[in-house]
Amino acid sequence: MALDIKPKEKQIKDRSDRQKKVISFGAILVFIVLSIVILALVGKPMIAFVSELPQYREWVDDNGLISRLVFVGMMTLQIVVAFIPGEPLEIAAGYAFGFWEGSLLCLIGAVIGSAIVFLFVRHIGMKAVEVFVSREKIQSLKFLKNTRKLNSIVFLLFLIPGTPKDIMTYFIGMTKMKFSTWLLITGIARIPSVITSTMCGDALGIENYTMAIWVFGLTAIISLMGLLFYRKISRIDGEKNEE
Repeated sequence: MALDIKPKEKQIKDRSDRQKKVISFGAILVFIVLSIVILALVGKPMIAFVSELPQYREWVDDNGLISRLVFVGMMTLQIVVAFIPGEPLEIAAGYAFGFWEGSLLCLIGAVIGSAIVFLFVRHIGMKAVEVFVSREKIQSLKFLKNTRKLNSIVFLLFLIPGTPKDIMTYFIGMTKMKFSTWLLITGIARIPSVITSTMCGDALGIENYTMAIWVFGLTAIISLMGLLFYRKISRIDGEKNEE
């Protein structure tokens, strides 16, 4: 009876694959834990800091350019650590900097953070994911094969307030989308979501509470519709991939 003995090369390859999976799983776990730690030690105090709107505006007035650079850094961190909520920062930007400047600072920070996440996933994170799911399998999804369709759907999802943009940012780096296209999409498509928040903050800053309530209510409705639309798109795409 012939013995089923694996060749030595295959045994070495299997051992190497197992080691890669362990290392990749450990790297992903470390990243998640590090994100949670940053959320607890930096994110929560940061959100608490900007949530005290009158005090935050006073700090902004006292620190000039430094306050602008710090805020862009906070927005960048919020995109990179997706667990940190972005809405309080955007409202605080409208309140402290005004609608136009607040919106611009939010978009600058969001684009920088989105670029960092994209490049991280494209050049580092993708290698960890590929250990468990091959790049070919990821890119074989119907949703990703058509570049024009991919760009259009991503643009639409980012255009609608309420969709989980920061989580989706980590997914985009796994696609074939060009870096320049991604910067253009994230820079333009985030505008409606940002301006609704900064407009609300600006209204609070000038004590136009009626307008603030209207903007907040309208944003909540649009966000709910956007979330429902995102879930519908995800469900339809999932059904197509199962066919």
